[in-house]
Amino acid sequence: MPDPSPARAAAFLGAIETHAVTDLQALLDGGLSAVQLLQGKLPVQWLLEMYMRSGRFPACLRLLLQRGASLSDPALAAVLLDDADLLRTALRADPAARDRRHDLTSAFTPLHGATLLHVAAEYGNAAAASVLLQAGADVQARAVQAADGGDGHTPLFHTVSSLLDHGAPVMHLLLAAGARTDVCLPMLTWGRGFEWETTLFDVTPISYCQAGLLPQVHRREADVYRNLTALLTAAGRPCQAWSNVPNRYLAPRPR
Repeated sequence: MPDPSPARAAAFLGAIETHAVTDLQALLDGGLSAVQLLQGKLPVQWLLEMYMRSGRFPACLRLLLQRGASLSDPALAAVLLDDADLLRTALRADPAARDRRHDLTSAFTPLHGATLLHVAAEYGNAAAASVLLQAGADVQARAVQAADGGDGHTPLFHTVSSLLDHGAPVMHLLLAAGARTDVCLPMLTWGRGFEWETTLFDVTPISYCQAGLLPQVHRREADVYRNLTALLTAAGRPCQAWSNVPNRYLAPRPR
C-alpha cells in the first residue's frame, strides 16, 4: 500500500498532535489506514509518542483500535483507554499484569521498565490509576534505571509537571495513597531522545515540578506553583504564599 500523500500525512499528524478526534475519524473514514506505516511508524505509535496530554487521548486510541490497530497487552490497552471496567476485567484474567513492566516512548518522563501505574500517571488517566491503586499497585514502584544511572523514578514524577496540568488528578490520587515526595534520584532525563531532552540532577518530585519553569518544558507558571503547594502540603512542609506568580520580571512589558 503506498504511503499517504504528504498532505494527508500532515493532516493526520496534526490531528494526533492536538487529539482532534473528529478530524482523525474523518481521515480514517476517508481511507487512511490505522495499520499502515506513516513516516516509518504505525499510527498508534505516533499517538503514544506525541507530546499532547488531554482527556481526548483515549477516544483517539479507541478509534485506531476499532480500525485494526492493536496493542499486545490487554491491561496496557485498558490503561491507555482509561477504561476502568476493561482494566478490572484484564486484571482478573491476568493478575500479574498489575506489576508487569513496559517500554513505551514518551515525549516527557521516560516509560522504560514502567509499571501500569507509571503509564496511567504519564497519560493522566485517573480512572485507570484508581483501579490500579485499588488492586494494590505499588505507589512507590521504580521504573528501570537507565544505563547512565538516571531515571528509576516513581509514578508521582510523571504527574507533577504535565502538559496543561493534565496529570494533576492522578498526582492527588497518588499523594492520597502515600506517594513520597522525598524520593531523590541521582539524575532524571526529561524528554529522552527528543530535541528537548534535558537531564536534571539530584531530582525529587518537588524539584521536578519546579523544572516545569524551564523554557523548554513549556509549563504554565500558575500550574507549577499550585502543584508545589500540593506536594509540600502532602509532605507536611511549610508552604509560603506565592507573591510573585506570574513572575513580574518575565511578564510582557509595554514597549
